Amino acid sequence: MDVPLPHLDRPFDYLVPEALDAEAQPGVRVKVRFAGQLVDGWLLERAESSAHPKLAYLEKIVSPVPVLSPEVARLARAVADRYAGSLADVLRLAVPPRHARAEKAVTADADAPADPDAPADADARPGGRAEVDPRGWRDYPAGPALLRALTDGRPARAVWSALPGEDWAGRYADAVAATVAGGRGAVVVVADARDLDRLDAALTAVLGAGRHVRLTAADGPARRYRAFLAARRGDVAVVIGTRAAMFAPVERLGLVAIWDDGDDLHAEPRAPYPHARDVLLTRARLGDAAALVGGYARSAEAQLLVETSWAREVVADRAVVRARTPAMAPTGDDPQLARDPGAASARLPSLAWTSARDALRADLPVLVQVPRRGYVPSVACADCRTPARCPHCAGPLALPSAQGTPACRWCGRVAAAYACPECGGRRLRASVTGARRTAEELGRAFPGVPVRTSGREEVLATVPGGAGLVIATPGAEPVADGGYGAVLLLDSWALLTRADLRAGEEALRRWMAAAALARPGTAGGRVVVVADGALAPVQALLRWDSAWFAARELAERRELGFPPAVRMASVTGVAEAVSDLLDGARLPDGAEVLGPVPADEGRERMLVRVPRSRAAALAEALHAAAGQRSARKAADPVRLQVDPLVLF
Repeated sequence: MDVPLPHLDRPFDYLVPEALDAEAQPGVRVKVRFAGQLVDGWLLERAESSAHPKLAYLEKIVSPVPVLSPEVARLARAVADRYAGSLADVLRLAVPPRHARAEKAVTADADAPADPDAPADADARPGGRAEVDPRGWRDYPAGPALLRALTDGRPARAVWSALPGEDWAGRYADAVAATVAGGRGAVVVVADARDLDRLDAALTAVLGAGRHVRLTAADGPARRYRAFLAARRGDVAVVIGTRAAMFAPVERLGLVAIWDDGDDLHAEPRAPYPHARDVLLTRARLGDAAALVGGYARSAEAQLLVETSWAREVVADRAVVRARTPAMAPTGDDPQLARDPGAASARLPSLAWTSARDALRADLPVLVQVPRRGYVPSVACADCRTPARCPHCAGPLALPSAQGTPACRWCGRVAAAYACPECGGRRLRASVTGARRTAEELGRAFPGVPVRTSGREEVLATVPGGAGLVIATPGAEPVADGGYGAVLLLDSWALLTRADLRAGEEALRRWMAAAALARPGTAGGRVVVVADGALAPVQALLRWDSAWFAARELAERRELGFPPAVRMASVTGVAEAVSDLLDGARLPDGAEVLGPVPADEGRERMLVRVPRSRAAALAEALHAAAGQRSARKAADPVRLQVDPLVLF
């Protein structure tokens, strides 16, 4: 039943009235009477008898379309168990809301008689194409073997580290085509709409139009539901999308793939908070399918797959890496500026200034990555350097423009008469410079050069290849025609000094994603990172060796006892509720309870750590404890998250 109560997380038996016998098939949506109320539910299976002597009848079949496939139902149960959640919560993520008009249109199209004069399409179903040409996969010694395994239908598992300038969407299209040539289907998950558009175009070029569907909430409820039904009916063998596609119902699934698995957009923000990578890997294990985890940078979770031999790494030889990597150089944190006054006003170190100037003179675009959006997102007292805080809510003050009045980023209140509580000073200075302020400074430093910004307000997909400046926040970097002549990675300290377990890994991921857009080869573009070259993430960037950094990160986390080397769960709520749940949980032997630490809005957070071998026992214990609290109608809610992205 679609009831979000942990103690009701089990199947219930109902009688099927004779009038609904034909439509009451496994996978359909139903309505049943429970505790005097009419609630939604899913028909999981039919049985001849029940152990319960007295049963109620099904009230209604919402739709005769069996939208929940047996494979997805098994997967949803496994995901719920993995994340200490309820099956109903996972099914809400797995199956999009019903759109009656779209469902009616799809059913009508399916029931329409076939056109006898229409040409037969040999490629309409899996298995209609010959073996795929390895093409770009030849740059990776294990690449052609991966494609052969996919064509043969073998469950190959690979962790792919892409080269700079690589057409990753084209390589994924090759892998999908090889899977389809072997008579099986594929599911590919990407982080955002821009990546989805690139993959969509690449698959259309390789497979042809109409051979795949997109599954993303951004396409709207009708289009999303039509795509879902097309996959469920077996009309297409390939589904691509954002994290909404991780449960896509594909027949004879042969490949699950994810691009840039370290992106936090792959983590579902709704209970039970599954990560797309883990859902897809679980799916590969349950369905004996191949798995492909790829990215320019490698996450610690992907490294664990390699070190445990669950997957094989697909990397290029070092000679190929050196030939493809653009010239890279650090500047250090010493803000030595060029003699040109324009460089000083743009706060660019000398090397960064020279690289940008040379690229613009060669009529090539320049990409500038700035970690923070806005104009001046953080200000401080100009006299004593104390961070400026809102007098009402203690939120950080920011400047919206050069002539703007400081305002709170949390509550929005204007602080026109701000006075520093430490020294009484009224002058403010920028603590952090945002993308819009950077664009303004660079526009003055390079007069006459077009300046474009790409960020939260407007994300650019592509830019022309001529001289121009592109200032982008991480994840919003547009692709330049022919590649960038220079890529400047500014304010590295803002990424590296975050109070986050994944700060170094995330900084490297964002840098490599931007650096990959430069013109490839040492004679092509130039990448300048404003950071100390001795830092491990910077070293990994300069050598284009994220595998080395991921192995280092994983080793450190093993030593310190942090995910993914261990399984960790967070319990968040008011202190009494957290204590109540943990006191009632029968935690496995060896479990460590850490905390409490303050959370938001007067709540606290406790962490429970166990070895990976005890992961299932931990999830079961926390789910059972949550069920006990819901059964006795405990007033204060508690949020359970297994392996959350943010620990502290």
